[in-house]
Amino acid sequence: MKKILASFSCIVFLSVSFSCKNVLEEKPLDFYSPENSFVSYDDYQRGLTDLYAKVRTICYAATEYKPYLTATDIAQDGRYQLTARFGGHTNYLVPTNSDVLLHWRSWYKIVSNANTIISRVSNSSLTDDEKVLVTAEAKFFRAFAYRFLVYLWGGVPLVTEEITAPRTDFVRASKTEILEQIVADATEAANNLPPINQVTDGKVSNLVAQQLLAETYIALERYDEAITAASVVIDDPSTDLMQNRFGSMAAQNPQDKLLNFTQPGDVYWDLFRVGNQNRSSGNREALWVIQYESDIPGGVLSSAGGYGHGHTLERVAGPASWLTLKDPDGEEGVIGVPMSDYNTGGAGVSLMMNTDFFLYDLWESDWNNDIRNAPHNIVRDLVYTNPASAWYGKSAVENPGSTLIEQPWRWYPHPSKVTTPGQHPDGVYEDKSLGTIKNTAGALYRDRYMMRLAETYLLRAEAYLGKGDQQHAADDINEVRLRSKATPVEPGDVTVDYILDERARELVYEEPRRITLHRTGKLVERVRKYNAVNKDEIQDYHQLWPIPYAEIEANKDAVLEQNPGY
Repeated sequence: MKKILASFSCIVFLSVSFSCKNVLEEKPLDFYSPENSFVSYDDYQRGLTDLYAKVRTICYAATEYKPYLTATDIAQDGRYQLTARFGGHTNYLVPTNSDVLLHWRSWYKIVSNANTIISRVSNSSLTDDEKVLVTAEAKFFRAFAYRFLVYLWGGVPLVTEEITAPRTDFVRASKTEILEQIVADATEAANNLPPINQVTDGKVSNLVAQQLLAETYIALERYDEAITAASVVIDDPSTDLMQNRFGSMAAQNPQDKLLNFTQPGDVYWDLFRVGNQNRSSGNREALWVIQYESDIPGGVLSSAGGYGHGHTLERVAGPASWLTLKDPDGEEGVIGVPMSDYNTGGAGVSLMMNTDFFLYDLWESDWNNDIRNAPHNIVRDLVYTNPASAWYGKSAVENPGSTLIEQPWRWYPHPSKVTTPGQHPDGVYEDKSLGTIKNTAGALYRDRYMMRLAETYLLRAEAYLGKGDQQHAADDINEVRLRSKATPVEPGDVTVDYILDERARELVYEEPRRITLHRTGKLVERVRKYNAVNKDEIQDYHQLWPIPYAEIEANKDAVLEQNPGY
């Protein structure tokens, strides 16, 4: 799929009948409507492209870090605040919160647009093969949208037909009914989408639908079917876990002018280098990759800098130590501009940091051998960068000045995957020879995994565990752990919590962690256990989000029941 995701909008056309002998049939010529937007196969492809764009926006734009990552077991507010951003559940999970409304309406917009495509294509002039393909892709996106809706809110209104007139009578279907609809849609998608080796980068394939099926079957406790669906993905001849160095920096090792890296590069590091995410780059682990491009309409990113709220993981998760950092003598210890390196971590502003549970507890048993914890994959040191400081080149972690003592949020260990050290676009640099970048940077300049094969193994392990087969569950987990040179887990130690731990190690800042915790029913328990900032404020009823008040009020002809506790 081309990395050009153009905006595509439809305005509902209202036909007017006149009380005369001849009825005038109006045909819109100068604006879009469903009638003139969906005619040719290319028209339907544009409609589908809009679904990709909407998923990209709601999952990865400026709103992504707040509901899906922060205040979970792996991440907390970067400045220890409960009343800013999505710092605390009690403050933000209220029926009138704008983020809650945004996500509700955004996912239902995808449902609505998918329904329009499905409804229109059946009576179109497309060939039968084209109709099948378009329908399968649209139904995948409808299923994917309901995935987020059902895990965040539980039972929600189930809409599977195009809505052509205002409705104010929605009622909630049960959680099981929503999950069954996801199964129905994902099954049709799995049966009719092209194989993964026949789709272009960024497009969904039959295997992507199978992965969604596997996850949904687990939620329905249909474990044998989940195992079957996951096995289709794992056993496909076009997929493998990447075991060896590959891609754009395969012959290079991580380098930083100030941090003294001694370990060589590794395959996990390669997974997150610029240009390595897509299957066209030789990545056989990638299943579905969200596309970004610089300086192309619809590509979101600009090589001139400016995060533009389009793809802001670097800005959000990167530390703000580059702004100011006093050395132990009270002098400025940094040069005051962000850098494209591991030491500085790009142009971060400390809005989200990992919990101590993720940074320390998860790695205790394999601290030195698990490559995912290597110093270039999780940066754990900060060196003073100002040559005028007597502490230049020395560790600020070991020799903190007043800034780190009084404002510890200025710097924290972080996964290097939140930025692109040494790989920012040329236009982002202030001085490439020095590695300095503009303070208006902050975007993540690479594509993003929505699904990759490592997660498939962990899903199948979860399904095996669900049916009581700890041995096969351990076998699948160990496929992931052995790739990372971690100690194999013993079958008797496999629990749902262990699988969630392994997902955190492997998929940090990739998976929408809150969705996983909602799906497994573990959100409240694990936040209380592992998140020092949020452990006391989260309540039992936060296992589900509130139905937005605006939606309840607008639904005047039926009762849209609120979730308990709100």
